[in-house]
Amino acid sequence: MYKLIIRPLLFLFNPEKAHHIVTTLLRFICKIPGGTYLLNALFKYKNQNLEIEVFGIKFENPVGLAAGFDKDAWFIDEFAALGFGFIEIGTITPKAQPGNPKPRLFRLKEDEALINRMGFNNYGADYAVEQLKNRKSKVIVGGNIGKNKITPNEEADEDYEFCFEALYEYVDYFAVNVSSPNTPNLRALQEKEPLKKLLLSLKEKNDQKKLPKPILLKIAPDLTDEQLDDIIEIVDEVKLSGVIATNTTISREALKTDQTKLRQIGNGGLSGKPVKDRSTEVIRYLKNNAKSPFTIIGVGGINSPEDALEKIEAGASLIQLYSGFIYQGPMLIKKINKLLLKSGVGETHLNS
Repeated sequence: MYKLIIRPLLFLFNPEKAHHIVTTLLRFICKIPGGTYLLNALFKYKNQNLEIEVFGIKFENPVGLAAGFDKDAWFIDEFAALGFGFIEIGTITPKAQPGNPKPRLFRLKEDEALINRMGFNNYGADYAVEQLKNRKSKVIVGGNIGKNKITPNEEADEDYEFCFEALYEYVDYFAVNVSSPNTPNLRALQEKEPLKKLLLSLKEKNDQKKLPKPILLKIAPDLTDEQLDDIIEIVDEVKLSGVIATNTTISREALKTDQTKLRQIGNGGLSGKPVKDRSTEVIRYLKNNAKSPFTIIGVGGINSPEDALEKIEAGASLIQLYSGFIYQGPMLIKKINKLLLKSGVGETHLNS
């Protein structure tokens, strides 16, 4: 039904408008008496063998919603009703910012992919906190944090620290985003020395808390093996809880979409099917070369249950959906969980 009727209708609208329609409809359904129960019955798949505990947190299932879909923590309860095991909000910046000019989100239908240059559009950390205070669901929530566009890299630590302090009481873990290609010079923070400095400053703040929260680093798929070695070294030295692999790519290799259309779209991060293999390669490299074990959240090109299983077999403990959720619909969550259970992942990879 989704691919035959709902998706074609949504794809009549520009991507941001379609996103607004979907989230508004979800909220409307959840406000109707019995609406949440209906969504749970349709999409949620619960089984004890899907439960997993990583970095001290127990997840009902390993399928999460990637950052970018619920930037301001508006729809946590609604997405939880669809069966996600966790939801990552953001990217949140200290101050509100409009992001890049529209249009800034584009579909590549032939590739089942998206290009976005959103630019961390959000209402700021204080606003996100107010939304988090009102949520009713107990689903695990991660806070994806970044810096404001106008903040120079030399002062980036202060922006990340501000978001950390503001969100600390209201999220279960943090994702440090230094890998978006849509904020000027942000990816320069992935270089060894500035990244180490940033993460050490957050760790110092975290260590001062009575109950420190897990901190993960979200990295780009475009890093070389040498840069991944630096990431592994920093994760080990700083004692991070894990890595989210990967963000969007700036690569446009081997796309089916016409080159003229790609030139018209211009810059932005590519997500979806074309990122799948590289994302899995990064996961496998991190897993095989880690100095000491750390959690990996796999994201990038998960368009089927088999794609999700591939990520977990490569070394991910949890996975996240974004483009695949748009192209395949909410039933993908249930299908992934069913395959993971059938494959015995719940007894091997997830609980090992």
